[in-house]
Amino acid sequence: MDSQDVIATLRQLSENCRDGEQGLGGCAARASHPQLRQLFERHAGERHQAAAELQAAIRALGGQPEPGGSVAGAALCGLPALQGMPGGDSDLALLEACERGGDLALARYRRALSQDLPPAVRVLLQRQCDGAQRSHDQVRTLRDQARAAQAI
Repeated sequence: MDSQDVIATLRQLSENCRDGEQGLGGCAARASHPQLRQLFERHAGERHQAAAELQAAIRALGGQPEPGGSVAGAALCGLPALQGMPGGDSDLALLEACERGGDLALARYRRALSQDLPPAVRVLLQRQCDGAQRSHDQVRTLRDQARAAQAI
């Protein structure tokens, strides 16, 4: 894989991280439970840090990072669709939206990791993928608990 392909992959992941940061920030603003709000804020901060690391890797390869996230990324996360829907601002709906966003992020990391990457980039992406997996697992566990509580 040549450096331009690696840069393109890193840009896509950086954009995805910024989308996740924005989506999680929106969930934090809407969450009714203070601990859930803190969780979303912490995960948004992790996405911010991941994007910064990816942008540094892009620069190290001689590329220029692109600013901002994507409209498509925010739409795919499903957060805009929550507004105005019955239960759309419920903590369960927010957890479900964050889980969908996490699914997309993990798929993108796994796709990137299946490529022939320079060792330093592979280490960075694997570490970030592992962190995204931990966040996703935590959100999924909370989503399951919220569903169970709602069923009672």
